[in-house]
Amino acid sequence: MSSTEVAKSDLHRNVADYQPDIWGDYFLQYASEYMELDQNIGSKIETLKNDVRNMLVSNTEKTLAKIHLIDSIYRLGVSYHFEQEIEEVLHGIHKNYVVNGEITLEDHNLSSLAVLFRLLRQQGLHVLPNVFNKFKDELGNFSEKLIKNVEGMLSLYEATHIMVHGEDILEEALAFTTTQLESISKQSSHSHALQAKHCLRQTLHKNIPRLEARSYISRYEEDPSHNENLLILAKLDFNMLQSLHQKEFGNFSKWWKELDVRSKLPYARDRIAESCFWALGVYYEPQYSTARKVMTKLFVIITVIDDTYDAFGRIDELELFTKALERWDISCLDNLPDYMKFLYVIILDLYKEIEQEMKKEGREYALNYYVKEFIKYVQAYMTEARWLNDKYQPTLEEYIRISTESCGYALVTTTCYIFMGDTATEDIFKWVSNGPKMINAAIILCRLMDDIASNEFEQKRDHVSSFLECYMKQHNISREGAIQEGRKRIVDAWKDMNKECLMPTEIPIPFLTCILNLSRFMDVVYKDKDNFTHPEGEMKTFIKSLLVDPVPI
Repeated sequence: MSSTEVAKSDLHRNVADYQPDIWGDYFLQYASEYMELDQNIGSKIETLKNDVRNMLVSNTEKTLAKIHLIDSIYRLGVSYHFEQEIEEVLHGIHKNYVVNGEITLEDHNLSSLAVLFRLLRQQGLHVLPNVFNKFKDELGNFSEKLIKNVEGMLSLYEATHIMVHGEDILEEALAFTTTQLESISKQSSHSHALQAKHCLRQTLHKNIPRLEARSYISRYEEDPSHNENLLILAKLDFNMLQSLHQKEFGNFSKWWKELDVRSKLPYARDRIAESCFWALGVYYEPQYSTARKVMTKLFVIITVIDDTYDAFGRIDELELFTKALERWDISCLDNLPDYMKFLYVIILDLYKEIEQEMKKEGREYALNYYVKEFIKYVQAYMTEARWLNDKYQPTLEEYIRISTESCGYALVTTTCYIFMGDTATEDIFKWVSNGPKMINAAIILCRLMDDIASNEFEQKRDHVSSFLECYMKQHNISREGAIQEGRKRIVDAWKDMNKECLMPTEIPIPFLTCILNLSRFMDVVYKDKDNFTHPEGEMKTFIKSLLVDPVPI
């Protein structure tokens, strides 16, 4: 069915006014089957990696120097080369300088202690924030003397975002540093103004790692104390990975263009580049190339499904489509409208692609969990479609129960894990399907950030009530009050996730990191508005910085 046919037959559908794709065929220029790495660059990278590795394992490097070295390695995006060495160093520091959770390192450098606290927490190690009490005055407030210590303020601010529930000292530190950094950010002549502004805008713990690396490379180069070998490694590694990602994006764009979704499903958001960026936010490392391919396809598919249930599909069509997906069988195709047949085939084709890979690896058990989560996802959408059709406003409890399924993050997490190798055992998938606290917190964060960012646009047409409408009605409160409650729950969700990442963890840390990265994507992309749906501003800048502009060597 052509776009003209759709337009003629569907004049009265509830269609959203989405912005067209802003990238066109730009990334097609990178489409190819092979990518040759310059042997000289590859050799140079290996030499530099050895140099950095030697610094990490050296017995002559002082503890504080290693702490700042590891921090730079993380922020520059090259920590995936040194995971074992970093783990050994941080576990060694924890063993020697942490007793019953208390940091015993005899140092009064606020910046160093804050970085150490954050790194140990990131590693999942038990450490208490009591060490920051030494920076308080006799009245129990953070000392005004710290105001001139901008590096300390920046490091402490970053450390506070890895807090868990009940850590009052970190709440106090967050309030104190926020006030000071906001003041600095408004002083255009201040040497740390831009850094303070960046820090306040996007804290390190909640940033997409690849975006942090792109930004930090420039800041690190300006630091007079930077390590030249580490800087060159970061630049070469970034550009090498960028070339790989460009090739992947090119092939995704080619696949999308050949499907001709733009003309066959013209009502849906055309967001292939943004979906690629989403997958890149989950994992950027070279070994996850196949995973990024599948995740990108899943993201564009769930975007189209969202627009089908949310806007274009009629209730009778959606009932048929949901039943067809519940049966998960190509024989259901005949009962569907033409445009849904096209979408149904794309969904089953992705399943076949996953199935082939899982059979090769002998991990077919993952398929059942994928299908189960997919069906739960569309069933939740169907419930919301019925609510809209019946003009029914759900209670807050009803809304949260259904909308946390329709946000798709349980499905997305399951799919993320499928391509993480043999460590993704069946127990991992059972863990996801049982709705653990880590998953539930990430889902709540996703749902609420989406609702707050996209509410104004969505309510311009018939749309199911969001968290805001449900909370406003149930508590007889203003929209602003509902937004404040939503933001409070988002903060609590981060604390829950931070707690679940501390050892002993229910599943290995890399799997928890995927969930964190999905949450980081939401924090970056949905902070002020829905940049996925409206990609002409910040989203375009993000994609350009990671996939168009190389780092100057």
